Amino acid sequence: MSLMRWQPLKELDTLRHQMNHLFDELMHGDHELDQFSELENALWGPAIELKETDTDLVLKAVVPGIEAKELDVQVSENAVSITGEHREEKRTEEKGYFRSELQYGQFQRTVPLPVSVKHDQVHSEFKDGVLTLTLPKAEPSHQNVTKVDLTTQEKAQESVAQ
Repeated sequence: MSLMRWQPLKELDTLRHQMNHLFDELMHGDHELDQFSELENALWGPAIELKETDTDLVLKAVVPGIEAKELDVQVSENAVSITGEHREEKRTEEKGYFRSELQYGQFQRTVPLPVSVKHDQVHSEFKDGVLTLTLPKAEPSHQNVTKVDLTTQEKAQESVAQ
């Protein structure tokens, strides 16, 4: 078995070449824009503000550039789900490059609520790209608590055993 000399600078140079190759593939491959736009769209969701009053929860969601008919809002007792889609305007440019930083595609945002709400009595308003939901709080259910007396069961088991 022969000994090989460790050459850290050569290994760093190899790593640098591999990283350059990776970035070249990402930036100049056939799928460059598709990968990045899919990743960005997967991470985008509307900004949410949730405020609690004595009687209601007020949820505001910022969804600019989307019409009310393109939104799907579902409310349950303990969560609100907002789903929609940004649609891209088709535009081509013959010479030069075109750059767009706008995000297109589907999005979904589910917001857990801190208290139960009356999901069938929600009031909604949609104006200037801001969705406002007023969610009336549900009355807390008062469950009766029953204390179980375990000593009577022990006495009953003792009498059965005798």
